[in-house]
Amino acid sequence: MNEPLSYVQPTPESPWGTYLGQIDRVLPYLGPLARWAETLRRPKRSLIVDVPIELDDGRIAHFEGYRVQHSLTRGPGKGGVRYHPDVTLEEVMALSAWMSIKNAAVNLPYGGAKGGIRVDPKKLSIKELERLTRRYTSEIGIIIGPNQDIPAPDVNTNAQVMAWMMDTYSMNVGATATGVVTGKPIHLGGSLGRVKATGRGVFVTGREAARRLGLSLEGARVAVQGFGNVGSAAAELFHQAGAKIVAAQDHTGSVVNARGLDLADLIPHVRRTGGVAGFAGGEAIADEDFWGVDCDILIPAALEGQLRPERAGRVRARLILEGANGPTTPSADDILNDRGILVVPDVICNAGGVTVSYFEWVQDFSSFFWTEDEINLRLDKIVVNALKHIWDTADRHKIPLRTATFAVACERILLAREERGLYP
Repeated sequence: MNEPLSYVQPTPESPWGTYLGQIDRVLPYLGPLARWAETLRRPKRSLIVDVPIELDDGRIAHFEGYRVQHSLTRGPGKGGVRYHPDVTLEEVMALSAWMSIKNAAVNLPYGGAKGGIRVDPKKLSIKELERLTRRYTSEIGIIIGPNQDIPAPDVNTNAQVMAWMMDTYSMNVGATATGVVTGKPIHLGGSLGRVKATGRGVFVTGREAARRLGLSLEGARVAVQGFGNVGSAAAELFHQAGAKIVAAQDHTGSVVNARGLDLADLIPHVRRTGGVAGFAGGEAIADEDFWGVDCDILIPAALEGQLRPERAGRVRARLILEGANGPTTPSADDILNDRGILVVPDVICNAGGVTVSYFEWVQDFSSFFWTEDEINLRLDKIVVNALKHIWDTADRHKIPLRTATFAVACERILLAREERGLYP
């Protein structure tokens, strides 16, 4: 009666397989709502689109794009759009499902969605990238909208891409619709504080977790994997709190300095060269050696599936803050738990970005905008309160934070599903 999805065959360690395993672990804590749990294993809607564009040299190129709406039970879909050569339908499904959990965990009035195009954007000119974005937006325009599904930036997309998406959608509907996307430029209805919001959420949850562990941030050693928008913003905030960034890794390489990397030099170096490789203020190490760096806090802020069992056994940190979506596989999660390493899961740790996206969406509807201080205060309050509720759940059931986060989120999603009922 409940047959598995026919269009994807996940493995236990694949993105969708990881998500399904997380759902299995939370079932014992759902009580009577568990009868609805199968809805969590099935995306509401999966759209695959062909995205043809004319290249600058006159050739026609085709790219495959996706938009998956995992759940719309608690509100419009919400989730980013990534441009990456390894994007697949299964990955986008998992990311959309994690968005459902994330939005429910911080109690935002959203469901979960995600999008992507299988493309290496570095191989496209700016005009080709604009044509790709506009065509993709037109193709998925049948299911997105300010009250239906609101995209946002993700891997390799930014405020400019969101501006193109907003403009394309607006032209197609015949009216300016700033609320169709978030993460836009400020002068087009974007929100102050949005760019660093995800990294700020990582810092806020990390600060609260460190207090629980009795770990002082003053002098704490932090290693960051992925030094893009999220990783660099989190690193800056930890540095401002007195911590030392002792290691950084991205797609270009890994650097380490036990005395602390100088962010005032490292961040401009990354902007100038495209990565941490070649940074004179740190020693280059093998990428696999990064996972064994002696540190107190480890922040995986790159792509999913990075923290695998063999790496989990080498981690020397006391605290892991998941800045990326799905960075830890289930088997690695078990190893870390057995070793007594506290993991603050992605679905609460990196929820700062979608929280400020919610603020942006609300501001667009009202055409009344808040100051950055107001944004940061509201963000901190929502994230701290959400984490406290999750931690109380974990303590009550004596379960890891990830399972507790899923328990809180799934209960909210399934209660809404039960109260709405089935139509017809």
